[in-house]
Amino acid sequence: MTRLATIQRQTSETTIALTLNLDGTGSARINTGIGFLNHMLDQLARHGQFDMEIHAQGDTDIDDHHTVEDVGIALGQAFHQALGDRRGINRFGVAYAPLDESLSRVVVDLSNRPGLTWRVAFPTQKLGHFDTELFKEWFNAFASNANITLHVENLYGANSHHIIESCFKALALALRHGCALDPKRATEIPSTKGTLSL
Repeated sequence: MTRLATIQRQTSETTIALTLNLDGTGSARINTGIGFLNHMLDQLARHGQFDMEIHAQGDTDIDDHHTVEDVGIALGQAFHQALGDRRGINRFGVAYAPLDESLSRVVVDLSNRPGLTWRVAFPTQKLGHFDTELFKEWFNAFASNANITLHVENLYGANSHHIIESCFKALALALRHGCALDPKRATEIPSTKGTLSL
């Protein structure tokens, strides 16, 4: 079973075309018009072993906010679509990822109940021209549209680049485990309720 999704999102602010394969090899073709976001999404694909193709055009002449948030929305929708009824998945994932002096922890529950708990602070407001506050917007948009419970915490770190990259790598690893199929319960919904529907 190959779990695929295709999302087309068109607004007055952004145009996004996205494909996702949950059972991929980590191949990524990503162009959002924002270099650092491309780099983080490439980390997500590579370490999560997801195949992703994302092309986005946005009103970055205003700022990066709409593009960052809408890419999070579209990728979240793709995960939600590709997971289907979530039958046979592990459902839960937890991962720690370091990058030099920074260490972050991400915990996911692919529960069909959206929510973000965010405990990340950045020592700088900018990474180049990119506003670090936009990362919370991306994670919130992703969790809300993937319908997942997501806890993101930077345990320590001194460099803003290292902090956010460790968060994305930990997200990739946690999602990789949560999305993986458990052969012991291939036909089961991983819930005592018998459903993960909203």
